[in-house]
Amino acid sequence: MSASQSKSKPASKAASKALYRYADGRVWNTLAMAYSLGGYATGIALLLTPHWAAKLAGLLLVAHTMIIGAYLIHEFAHGTIFSKPAHNARAGEIFSWMTGGCYADFQDLRRKHMRHHVDRADVITFDNKAFLNSLPAWVRKLVLALEWAYIPAVELIMHFYVVLLPFISRSEKHRARRGKVLTVLLIRAALFAVLGWLSFSALVLYCVAWLIMVTVLRFADAYQHTYDAFAVLEDDGKIPADKLRDRAYEQTNTFSNVVSLRWPALNLLLLNFSYHNAHHEKPVAPWYRLPKMHTELYGDAYRQVVPMSELLSSFHRHRVRRVLSDDYGEFVDGPKRAENFYGAVGVSFLTAV
Repeated sequence: MSASQSKSKPASKAASKALYRYADGRVWNTLAMAYSLGGYATGIALLLTPHWAAKLAGLLLVAHTMIIGAYLIHEFAHGTIFSKPAHNARAGEIFSWMTGGCYADFQDLRRKHMRHHVDRADVITFDNKAFLNSLPAWVRKLVLALEWAYIPAVELIMHFYVVLLPFISRSEKHRARRGKVLTVLLIRAALFAVLGWLSFSALVLYCVAWLIMVTVLRFADAYQHTYDAFAVLEDDGKIPADKLRDRAYEQTNTFSNVVSLRWPALNLLLLNFSYHNAHHEKPVAPWYRLPKMHTELYGDAYRQVVPMSELLSSFHRHRVRRVLSDDYGEFVDGPKRAENFYGAVGVSFLTAV
């Protein structure tokens, strides 16, 4: 073996190790992505079987693998998985196809989410509350009726708005995306047509799985912040300097709505996204380190830790009120601290508006 050959092996090994940003993430990230992609394909195969027990298993599997895929997009946006930004962007585009976020560019999704961290606010370009209030009364009542029936109408409106934006906006930036959006629409329509042709029930159940994903994401999103929301039309638009939004403000207005305190492993169902205070303390920390970081920084007695079991009742009772409410309600100390905590709506990181 020549000297050049002997040197190339360690170099190639180092290059392969550098695929992931963190060495301790090779196994964790590979397993998460393999589960999401492999489970998604397996779930669709189960939806196509004639047996309803298998179809139900496929429904749950497709829904959960899309949930994991959505939270992987969040990781790609923060650059915590791959060492090269281009790899994170490419993976983000792939998983956006799975979750239905592919009508927007991944970089637009990323920029919107980064403003959430930098500005410590919910920065939006589409004010869904103002839009709903501008609608005829009967249309607004229809939206509220759908929300009452647990159909995430606001999120559906925002997803449709992302699709329509290139065709209704006067901005050259948005108009330039018309070709891409039309291509994505045609490809996805063809894929859904094939799925419906193979099995209409599979198509219906796939849509139900997507709605489950959206509902789970909106439940998690609803109670993670009490930030101010600002409608900013341009990417570089400024938010008002009406208060000090420092790190203390960030932590006070951020909540860790953990799946379970008794069984912390259950937080893996949401890729540890519910350890949200730890995530905001160090946004470049990967998802698999967040439980340990949370314990070291806060522990379970931290005021901002709110198990999801305390939020289910509030999510149910205020499901209509939060749609048009000007605030997020009230979080207080005491045994019923989340009783009047309405939560946010329409703040998904899967929409670039």
